[in-house]
Amino acid sequence: MKVILRSDITNVGRQGEVKEVAAGFARNYLLPKKLVMEATAQNMKIWEREKTRLEKIREEIIANAKVIAEKIENTKFSIKVKLGENGKIFGSVTSAHLAKLFAEKEFSINKHDILLPAPIKEVGKVSVNVRLHPEVIAKVNIDIVEEKLKAKA
Repeated sequence: MKVILRSDITNVGRQGEVKEVAAGFARNYLLPKKLVMEATAQNMKIWEREKTRLEKIREEIIANAKVIAEKIENTKFSIKVKLGENGKIFGSVTSAHLAKLFAEKEFSINKHDILLPAPIKEVGKVSVNVRLHPEVIAKVNIDIVEEKLKAKA
């Protein structure tokens, strides 16, 4: 089914593109969420009128994402983990843990937008990419530190 993308869709395309997608994907997901319009002659005319308005909105969203990226890159993040006898982390630090860490600092970031190639299993400084918009990716430095246990009296 040919559709016009009304917004950027990961792994499909960018706003304004005409794409061929599976009919079921379009009917069951894209059309109900109003992410696309069917690519008919009438809808192409409607899209041309709507395009300039949406482009301005898109530029504002990208500008806001860049401001948030700058703030998040300049914020210090630290997460405490428990270590075993040989200095290895019990379990690992995942994108869900990092999403909670960002939420504590009042950054609302979905765990799926934290581009973590593999769970973190060692103490130290880690650089993590965070997708704030398909065109804006922030590079965040996080300190993974040992949680000090209180000595028994």
